Amino acid sequence: MTSSRSDPSFDALALLAEAGAAAGAAPDPEAALNAIVLRYVAVLGDRSAHLRPGALLGDERQFFVAGAFLVTPDETWHMLVGNSGFPPEQRRLMVPIDAGHPGRVRDGRAALLLENTDEHGGFRQYLKTARMGSSIYAPMLWEGRFLGQIVIAAQARWTFRPADLAVMSALAPLAAAVWMAKGGPAWLDRSYPPPDGWRASP
Repeated sequence: MTSSRSDPSFDALALLAEAGAAAGAAPDPEAALNAIVLRYVAVLGDRSAHLRPGALLGDERQFFVAGAFLVTPDETWHMLVGNSGFPPEQRRLMVPIDAGHPGRVRDGRAALLLENTDEHGGFRQYLKTARMGSSIYAPMLWEGRFLGQIVIAAQARWTFRPADLAVMSALAPLAAAVWMAKGGPAWLDRSYPPPDGWRASP
């Protein structure tokens, strides 16, 4: 595994190569996305961010979540796929298509970094267990079509920085290509609506 992003020896190209190889060997589209997610969530972000004064408040603790939010066939929701760290009951978290920062990324088709979510009044908490303090969203685009986005979040504020945004922006086209190559759209047609969908309020 590549070293942590806060480690000077971190190698973004090695991360891309490792994620791509693992995704290519995966048996289905969701497993392929999960292979990418597991590799970037293990290394991105400042792993000492939680030690910064004000990064954690009260009983907060540092932890990470990540996954892909795919646009559902009816274009009504962003549906969580291939996640890491979300509660089991939210494995199919459904966020309204135009809601929160995922909705902004869909509208703008550009990656978004929130170094400290407290500074963004429009930030919405969709994770059931806690409000996250730092997050990144990177759009998955294919031939001009918005497929969804890969995301990562941490509870400690200031965990993610522009360098992490750059890596996520490089991983997103890989995620889109793998999703298409593995038959992702057909898988989504078969999987939606999910029987265990956890629908967030608008």
